[in-house]
Amino acid sequence: MRYLSRLLVIVWTLYRFGLDELALSTLKRRRFRFLRRLISVGRAWEQPRGVRLRLALERLGPIFVKFGQLLSTRRDLVPADMIEELSQLQDNVPPFPAALSRELIERAFGRRIEDIFATFEAEPVASASIAQVHFGTLKDGREVAVKVLRPGMLDIIEDDLALMRTVAGWVERFSADGRRLKPREVVGEFNTYLHDELDLVREAANAAQLRRNMQDLQLVLVPEMIWEFCTSEVIVMERMRGVPISQLERLRQAGVDIKKLARDGVTIFFTQVFRDGFFHADMHPGNIQVSLDPQTFGRYVALDFGIIGTLTEVDKDYLAQNFIAFFRRDYKRVAELHIESGWVPPETRVDELEGAVRTVCEPHFDKPLKDISLGQVLMRLFQISRRFNVEIQPQLVLLQKTLLNIEGLGRQLDPDLDLWATAKPFLERWMDEQVGWRAFVHRLKKEAPRFAHMVPEFPRLMHEVLRQRADSGHADLTRQLIHEQRRTNNLLQALLWGVAGFMLALVLTQVAIRWVG
Repeated sequence: MRYLSRLLVIVWTLYRFGLDELALSTLKRRRFRFLRRLISVGRAWEQPRGVRLRLALERLGPIFVKFGQLLSTRRDLVPADMIEELSQLQDNVPPFPAALSRELIERAFGRRIEDIFATFEAEPVASASIAQVHFGTLKDGREVAVKVLRPGMLDIIEDDLALMRTVAGWVERFSADGRRLKPREVVGEFNTYLHDELDLVREAANAAQLRRNMQDLQLVLVPEMIWEFCTSEVIVMERMRGVPISQLERLRQAGVDIKKLARDGVTIFFTQVFRDGFFHADMHPGNIQVSLDPQTFGRYVALDFGIIGTLTEVDKDYLAQNFIAFFRRDYKRVAELHIESGWVPPETRVDELEGAVRTVCEPHFDKPLKDISLGQVLMRLFQISRRFNVEIQPQLVLLQKTLLNIEGLGRQLDPDLDLWATAKPFLERWMDEQVGWRAFVHRLKKEAPRFAHMVPEFPRLMHEVLRQRADSGHADLTRQLIHEQRRTNNLLQALLWGVAGFMLALVLTQVAIRWVG
């Protein structure tokens, strides 16, 4: 009944804000015309559709807000009036009361705010779906940002996830395509990442790791965590100063090279994915700023580390090979990789899959980013995947989402950016470092400490293995080996004696000849 009540709330909210009529308006067939007219009787809307969509998503909670955040980056798929409203979901969700925020902070630290901060701004500077942020100054003078988790989030998320799991089960039961897409596993991945976001200590640890990874790249700034003031509900971090990346005119007036900023964003993304296998998976414009400080001018400022994606070495190698094959237009290799990885059945014909991939990808090469819609490419690939029974990999869902965010951001910064030309040299260099002598030497150095401990133990381990084999019923084999070894020794001994006797006889003969002579 608890989940049923949540479902009723969702349905009522969609009806209240007219989203049911908005959805049906996209259906052009005659059979839906009467239904559209029927539900529109007696209903009139004072607010534009974009405002109604934003308000409905805000009312429905964090999962729906995050869906709206993703849509806000897709200017090629979503109308402009909706984009403007959905963009407000990135860092402008209505805040919870300042008094409640103060209460949560004091409860988390067990101290009064005045005992921790020299100054504290009661009004939040940013409010998102999961938490809100306040600025302050510690007693030692450090300027900090204080992130406070929204109360009651866990119950709302649990209800929505339960509904998603139920719907996913229906889809798998009644749809062959649904089983191939593994919706329950996808919901499971989403469940993991959402619960991770509810633990702010995990977010602080993510930020610390990303800060170490990006330190030598000199392209992005990550705030330092103040660990003595980090709990699961409240964390305190270094205050970062920057201009939101969505304020392009302000950045241009400050002298920021927007085209370089777009290229740097691609470099940062591919470095995190393919070098580190640890990437910021919530890179919408609300979480990215640009520094105008003279010492770090033009660098990205990353915020909000609740959702982090990770890839194994196998995932990275497979993805890199796919990207490089795409960039080289080697569609046969793309088809082979899908078969080798088990994404498609082993009986799939390589030439058929190769031709299908070529049909989708070839028209998009040699075009600037403004002329390429990754969303449309993915939709076409999805249609092809249905034909070849391609299995969607749930562990890559976050990467797909982040790639869409990166495309939306790149389109906003520099519509003429050639994504392929920017990424190809990086991937080729990365692959060169993964194979060949440099990769061999690097891995050898990495494994050297383990080898240093293992090599001296080899004789003892070998002796123990032989003894155990003898004790476990292999005594006959051991005796046979010893017998053969003795026979070999006897033969060698006889041979040596024979050679020695021949040499002795030869010497005695030479002596006798000289004596007779």
